[in-house]
Amino acid sequence: MIFPRHGILFLLFAALFFSGCEEEAPRIDSVYPPIGRMGKVLTIRGEHFGDEQDESYVTVAGIAPTSSSYILWQDDAISFTVPEFGESGLVYVHRGNRKSNAALFANEDAVPVPVTGPQAETGPRIVSIEPRSAAIGSAVTIRGNNFGAFREGGAVFFAWAAEQSPSAPAELSGPLSVPVSESDLGYEAWGERELRVRVPDGAVSGNLEVRTGRGSSQGEYFEVTEKPGSKVYRDKRSYAISYAADIRVTDASAPNTLYIVMPRPVSSASQRLGELISRKNDPFIENYRGVSLYKLNDLASNTGAEIAVSYLVEVYAVETSVNASRIRSGRASALETAYTRHSPLVPSDNPLITRQASAIIGREQNPYQKARLIYNWLLKETDIRTESRQDDVLTALVQKQADPYHAALLFCALSRAAGVAALPQAGVLVDSSRATIPHYWAEFWIEGFGWIPADPALGAGAAPAAFNLRPDAASYYFGSLDNQRICFSRGETTLPQMESQGRVTARSRGYALQNIWEEAAGGLISYSSLWGDITINGVYVQ
Repeated sequence: MIFPRHGILFLLFAALFFSGCEEEAPRIDSVYPPIGRMGKVLTIRGEHFGDEQDESYVTVAGIAPTSSSYILWQDDAISFTVPEFGESGLVYVHRGNRKSNAALFANEDAVPVPVTGPQAETGPRIVSIEPRSAAIGSAVTIRGNNFGAFREGGAVFFAWAAEQSPSAPAELSGPLSVPVSESDLGYEAWGERELRVRVPDGAVSGNLEVRTGRGSSQGEYFEVTEKPGSKVYRDKRSYAISYAADIRVTDASAPNTLYIVMPRPVSSASQRLGELISRKNDPFIENYRGVSLYKLNDLASNTGAEIAVSYLVEVYAVETSVNASRIRSGRASALETAYTRHSPLVPSDNPLITRQASAIIGREQNPYQKARLIYNWLLKETDIRTESRQDDVLTALVQKQADPYHAALLFCALSRAAGVAALPQAGVLVDSSRATIPHYWAEFWIEGFGWIPADPALGAGAAPAAFNLRPDAASYYFGSLDNQRICFSRGETTLPQMESQGRVTARSRGYALQNIWEEAAGGLISYSSLWGDITINGVYVQ
């Protein structure tokens, strides 16, 4: 076939035009690092990626990063944050209808690591934390391996910090930790490969660890955010304490059993239960819902037994500063739902309580301001004295007369009725002569901030004569707490009977809020028990 000259020129021009406009397929030369972690930056080097991303994208194991994940896109290099994927995957660059050659990228968390010690093969290992930053009380999912199918004493620890004295030894100034709290409903799920916990009160930004009987995981940075204020722990005091229960059996025949339920000092953000100094008789269960359970079998008539323990307890003063305008209300958390319920000890559903709470708070919606109004009302309208009263909380409300026990329970009942989660506390005050006096106070919860202490009795000046009461007590004891006390109960400890036919003994005004202190079963006909005071054997000030 013969073409006209101008036709030949047209075909030649068209061929050159279309061949020049056809883009070459992208080509990957390398990925760096070849082994990395999800959430880290991956860089691809090669050719023909295009000077701008436009509609182009990358896939890793078939998963495309979000548009905000890309850090750099140029013709010979792409950098982006690695999306979540499996153990390893192929990397492709997609541009138009063209796809690059494949490169392999491996997930570091799934790559076997060399054994470096006896715990290396079995110790817990964190693979991911989601989210990596959250507020106090927020849910966090930790994925990894070797956590154990059950907790069995395992715990998750967040960073914690206290203000250190300039004279404190350098080794004491490093980062410390606070565990997720069971009493704060902090553990939602525990499995071999996944944990769901809530950020505990007192946590700060720093390393998060999982600790089990298999060992401790590596530390992973976690950021605590959105605090509507500050909380400071300072002025540590260490108390060496001892206490005992003395048993005298009058009439008994075998078989018989006596259970002694011994309170333990609580562990919290402001109080650390340190080493066990000494113990007379070993417990049947060391830590059962915050108490130690002792079991004495086949006691004989006219004999005796003693349960005695000594601990070292570290107590910090707590000072809070809250910007109430930054507190955000939302759907009630599991903790708020649990600790706004009524109970026999805290009758927040009683009409006398609900009416009074409504009258106090009026139209106030901010939970922090509600708690402050209730605290101020108690100090202004209630005659709070150190002398113990034997009536109940409702009578104290009607008569507007209370001791520290009633004052703490009234604060909690009115707060719960107002929709503010609150817990009564029980323990002892330590006066200037090192004597101990049973005492009761409270704390209330602000989501995103944590627990805030309130001691209406000391705020009203109802302190033992030898106690070093602050001159600014009324303002200080709403939001702050001294280090001159040891706490044995956060909330009510409700224990089941060990035996269906057991006979239980309760102590309503003890230094712990627990429903059972002793349980006798079988042929234990008659006995007596003497629970001694908490004895301070030493005080060590940082």
